[in-house]
Amino acid sequence: MYETPKNSIDFRLWGRFALFTDPLTKMGGEKCSYHIPTYEALKGVCKSIYWKPTIIWVVDAVRIMKRIRTQTKGTKPLEFNGGNTLAIYTFLSDVEYQVRAHFEWNDCQQKLVQDRIEGKHFSIIKRMLERGGRQDIFLGTRDCQGYVEPCIWGEGEGAYDNDEELRYGLMFHGFDYPDETGKNELVARFYRPVLKKGVLKFDRPDECPETLRKVVRLMTAKSFGIDANVKSVNSEQAELGVVE
Repeated sequence: MYETPKNSIDFRLWGRFALFTDPLTKMGGEKCSYHIPTYEALKGVCKSIYWKPTIIWVVDAVRIMKRIRTQTKGTKPLEFNGGNTLAIYTFLSDVEYQVRAHFEWNDCQQKLVQDRIEGKHFSIIKRMLERGGRQDIFLGTRDCQGYVEPCIWGEGEGAYDNDEELRYGLMFHGFDYPDETGKNELVARFYRPVLKKGVLKFDRPDECPETLRKVVRLMTAKSFGIDANVKSVNSEQAELGVVE
């Protein structure tokens, strides 16, 4: 289909429910999910499998394995002033995806240059993926538990493999964070996805046009360093007993 990126992993992602919230429905309390995962949600899954400030996860593509179905449920979210309120959320039901992603070095973290040992990071990532992730996996929100395991990209029959093209309108892509861009601002990115043969190939964050970006608020980056608050990949590999 296309060239596999370096340091790439493929994994199966599934769960009973998912909520990839459309930003237009966030303010009213009645949240509604997009029909397809957002780049930011899948990046969050990758970070739950393994993350260090040394690397940046780049999500390349997602394959929709099961037919898109929605289910509406009543929930009782907490109010800012205390107590609960009744709200109707529209979830995706019985979801399954194949995800392809790879990691790149975070050039904004110059204090972690010595931690850029490619093979060791990749070895730990594969071990964590086999264990189901280092942290809990969520499908868009903490209300929706997810699960991961290694897979072979393209294996099995997907629900939309025979559909030539499905175009979606303007959708949320992800956030530009200061510790990844070097700018003291949080920026929201948007794009127009196209599902081809059941596969959504994501635009890279730096490929999203400036006209589809919006500054959310000012934000400063957190400082990381091996001698301060980050354990070196050498130490982690020794503790885990991972062999390259």
